Amino acid sequence: MQPNGLYIHVPFCVRKCSYCDFYSVTDLSLTDLYTAAVVRNITAADGYFDTVYFGGGTPSLLTANQICTILSAANIAPNPEISMECNPNSVTPDYLRDIRSVGVNRLSFGVQSFSSNELKMLGRLHNAEQAVSAILAAEKAGFCNISADLMLAISGQTFDSLRYNLDMISRLPLTHVSAYMLKVEEGTPLASDRDLLEKIPDEDDTAEMYLEAVHKLEESGFMQYEISNFAKSGYECRHNLKYWRCEEYLGIGPAAHSYIKPHRYFCPKSIEDFIAAPVQDKIVTDEGGSMEERAMLALRLTREGISVNEYPQTERYADMLIKSGYVKKEQDRLKLTPEGCLVSNEIISRLI
Repeated sequence: MQPNGLYIHVPFCVRKCSYCDFYSVTDLSLTDLYTAAVVRNITAADGYFDTVYFGGGTPSLLTANQICTILSAANIAPNPEISMECNPNSVTPDYLRDIRSVGVNRLSFGVQSFSSNELKMLGRLHNAEQAVSAILAAEKAGFCNISADLMLAISGQTFDSLRYNLDMISRLPLTHVSAYMLKVEEGTPLASDRDLLEKIPDEDDTAEMYLEAVHKLEESGFMQYEISNFAKSGYECRHNLKYWRCEEYLGIGPAAHSYIKPHRYFCPKSIEDFIAAPVQDKIVTDEGGSMEERAMLALRLTREGISVNEYPQTERYADMLIKSGYVKKEQDRLKLTPEGCLVSNEIISRLI
């Protein structure tokens, strides 16, 4: 039986960040009912999983016992990767030891920046000192696979503050970094704050910041393997690789998405409906796994790319893109360069 991935959307936050448009709620009294609903859905699915990813929201607002209850309901393969997103302000040394003892073996900290001023601007609840302390506490608790999110080109960010953030990354016991550029989403508080919007670096500086981050991270041993993801050898996120390789995964929780061949599904954004339903409603969005979709996702993987033998139509534009420095060709495979990652949507649409 081929194991799939299991994604669990934990939609709880103490407070929503100014830039975030992910589905979340602040009523933490619902966590027990939510946990019971997750267990019902896992049991009904009868799946077999080699990766589990607790995303959010803020998964670290669940207790270790709630995490244990959820994992105990799943049929998990040997040697799984069990990831959990954490906010630095929502973990303690005891909590980290407890979640490790119930099976979590990979942490992803929503650091975003090691500048307290930048964190305050983003509406984060932690400061720079808490971010460092949480990562060190995770290492002390026995975690050897720790990731950090780093946001690039945020309001007021300078090249000096970016370099400071990258230097801090290199000093800490991290094995993985997700570095992504700020996207201003409609309807978020940030989108209506003119002062903050005016301080966001322009397109040229944003591009330079991304390229500098790629260079500095690779100097520190974090090799780029996806447009926004960097890992030390052997620490690529196994769960997220399933997405980009167009492999099957089950999503549970309000706003969670799934891909179970041949269809892609999503769960409506309502924790009340999720809790009330015996099994969550799933809405089919479209069929997944088409040749074009597989090519689009594969091109995001900068180490793998796509085969020109499998996608002969790519030859039409490949030479031009290679000469422009956006694509490189290694043997029979086309791969995005860091410069190509900056305009990946345009390149992918031309190639496929």
